[in-house]
Amino acid sequence: MTRQAPIRAALAASALAGLVSVAPGQPAEEGWRPFTATWTLSGQRDVLATEGLRPASILHLSGPLTVTSREGPGRGFLGEVIGFDDGGTLLVGRAVFEDERGDKVFCTVKAQPIGSGRRVNAVITGGTGRFAGLEGDFSFVWQYVVEQESDQVSLRTADVEGRTRLRSGTPR
Repeated sequence: MTRQAPIRAALAASALAGLVSVAPGQPAEEGWRPFTATWTLSGQRDVLATEGLRPASILHLSGPLTVTSREGPGRGFLGEVIGFDDGGTLLVGRAVFEDERGDKVFCTVKAQPIGSGRRVNAVITGGTGRFAGLEGDFSFVWQYVVEQESDQVSLRTADVEGRTRLRSGTPR
């Protein structure tokens, strides 16, 4: 992601701190911190014909995710996803989110095949730096999918909602 350093530098300095802070007056249930966000991605999609109506594809997408709750817009990081869409019923993959300091959050992704209105679920599996010991989950819906050329795709999410917390026993 070094070629995208200008994008990362332009992202808000506070990055994922919004994911681990609680809104005033809202209690954190068992340490969970809710969040909402927006995410826009673009990248490559390599396709392979299948016996079905849709081809299978391998996706490599990236783009900014902006946390819209807790501290307001402007808190974000660069997200990158590699996934496999079987052309039928399943998309699986991995995602990493990196803040302006290079600290990362790692996720697994499972979804319906890519398409407008399809749901995606992700599990936060850990992180580095200030996100070490982070766990959680989030989900969203693909708001739209635009195929620019045969191998280019752009996506926008809607209703990104999730929660995070530090695993018990994680030093801070």
